[in-house]
Amino acid sequence: MATDLEHPGMNDDQPAAGLPELRMLPGRHKRLRDGHPWAFSNEIAMDAAARALPPGGRVRLVSANGEFLAIAGFNPRTLIAARVLARVAEPPPMRALLAGRLRAALALRERLHPGGFYRLVHAEADGLPGVVVDRYGDVLSVQLNAALAEAMREDLLAALDEVLSPRRVVLRNDSPSRALEGLALVVEEARGGAGDGPVELRENGARFLADLGEGQKTGWFFDQRENRARVAALADGARVLDAYCYAGGFGVLAACRGASEVVLLDRSERALALAMSAAGLNGVEARCRALRGDAFAELERMAAAGERFDVVVADPPAFVKSRKDIGPGARGYRKLARLSAALVAPGGFLFAALCSHHVGPELFAEQVARGLDDAGRGGRILASTGAGADHPVHPHLPESAYLKGQLLQLD
Repeated sequence: MATDLEHPGMNDDQPAAGLPELRMLPGRHKRLRDGHPWAFSNEIAMDAAARALPPGGRVRLVSANGEFLAIAGFNPRTLIAARVLARVAEPPPMRALLAGRLRAALALRERLHPGGFYRLVHAEADGLPGVVVDRYGDVLSVQLNAALAEAMREDLLAALDEVLSPRRVVLRNDSPSRALEGLALVVEEARGGAGDGPVELRENGARFLADLGEGQKTGWFFDQRENRARVAALADGARVLDAYCYAGGFGVLAACRGASEVVLLDRSERALALAMSAAGLNGVEARCRALRGDAFAELERMAAAGERFDVVVADPPAFVKSRKDIGPGARGYRKLARLSAALVAPGGFLFAALCSHHVGPELFAEQVARGLDDAGRGGRILASTGAGADHPVHPHLPESAYLKGQLLQLD
């Protein structure tokens, strides 16, 4: 898909006073002024001049009476038309601004998870709209999910070089959100590493492998770090099923914590190879078994065969990718909860997760409860969880808290 992002002046350090000025409609600026990081197209005076601006270009947002509000990246083609970059009339030059935001994000992550393996940047919550950066030591996986982020690409890469000096940077610009912004979907090596294989990471004291080029999303799901530790703490001596195991984050860690047997279930041969390689790195391959197949079908087969597990993890990809999917997606989570619960031994544990911001925690909890009822199982919720602290949420975007989880003990 072609874009209009390459044009003079997009990535230079043009003084903010010289940027195009866009006015908010009368009375529609209050949400932005109070701290929300977005302005929608129905809040801005979208005249011919505004519609002619290139996607991702920086603009000055002002109220209907001319009060300065923010410097923002503007896309005339999307509902989220403006993403706030700065709230001062003359911010630092772009590269310096980005480097400052990166240093602040780095300081927080190193305080949370010292060692260099975490989500370094989580978009608006870190003051970098549309930007996601996962760190694997001296290797970075980057997503630019908005026109503004794409427009800042070269300055962002230079700022990453300045702050972290990465050996390799992979651009995982294949997120569906890019299509909504009119951006091409592409995966490319931005810095070094062409042809490199999976990278090793450390989490919760264990070793894992992430495929940054062809793996899911940015290669690894750091958001489940705390949930993996919580589940693994219950695994000593347990028989464990890790459904939708991907690269083995839950199952391999459970084996490291003393699980007697771990079944790693996924439909992807590549994912299972990563998971079993991780088991080998940690010396627990003898207690791990890869099972390739469709999760729903395999769960039904195992239940019919009378198999039971002390710990079952059901961490599927998003069933709900847009609002129109909510109905069938919710029914899918209910069915998955039913099938998973049927495999939990009495007194055992179920961890169920959901990774769609379109499904709120209440609807998720309702579907899990219905699934338990369908399976004829009772129990108790031990924890209702979300993403780890390296995935912070902007205070004005609570709906962006996409990950939900429940840990239950079943009777």
